[in-house]
Amino acid sequence: MAKFCPLFSGSSGNSTYIGSGSDGILIDAGVTAKSLEQSLWRIGVNTENIKNIFITHEHGDHIKGLRVFTKNHPCRVFMTQGTYEALSEKNDLDNAKECVIIPENGVEIGNMCIKSFHTSHDTKESCGYTISLANGKKMAVVTDLGIVTTEVLGAVLGADLVLIESNHDVNMLQCGNYPYILQRRILGVKGHLSNEACAETCVKLVRNGATRLVLGHLSQENNLPALAYQTTGSALSEIGAKEGSDYLIRVAKPEWDEKAMVL
Repeated sequence: MAKFCPLFSGSSGNSTYIGSGSDGILIDAGVTAKSLEQSLWRIGVNTENIKNIFITHEHGDHIKGLRVFTKNHPCRVFMTQGTYEALSEKNDLDNAKECVIIPENGVEIGNMCIKSFHTSHDTKESCGYTISLANGKKMAVVTDLGIVTTEVLGAVLGADLVLIESNHDVNMLQCGNYPYILQRRILGVKGHLSNEACAETCVKLVRNGATRLVLGHLSQENNLPALAYQTTGSALSEIGAKEGSDYLIRVAKPEWDEKAMVL
């Protein structure tokens, strides 16, 4: 079994813990190293057991604490070639024990096999991750993408648990205070996933066996947790799926809320 904990999820910072005991990993390190250490302590994880970090892309809300955390706790850092180039330019990998370009067939850590897949975002080479467990269960983390491509869908379909971006409500974004050029970026194919696009994908996920959905990376300015929840829940109700029996759904908070999921 493995524990899945969205430690931080949102525009201010992102990091997810997955694993059990000494086999735990972090996906992203987008808050301060101190905040990461404290959040791991709260879920009963010794920071010395974090020996591997997987980075999705180079934006600050995904790598803010990486440099200091890897200085305090020597780790291997996995990423795509493009992300490696972007982070190397900013010297954010100076303290990493080892930098690894994640191979096409993935990497095995303990009872987990972690693979990457490309996402459509305004970065050099962003990605999401799937985590396959020895017990046959599968998890996926997919945020920061403007569209759900064929590659993304192929990677995440069949997963039992998916953390998926539900970044914004389109009406809130268009009627809000963001300048037009920023709205266009968010709404573009290399931007962020809307509540409606998330809901459409969640329908496909549940139809293909997903039983646990975590809606993440919500914008604090252009979304509401209740709205994200309602949009996906309504879409699933329309296909006859029932919450509690067919699937469980939760909205990840900006900081960990003590509701870990276990597979």
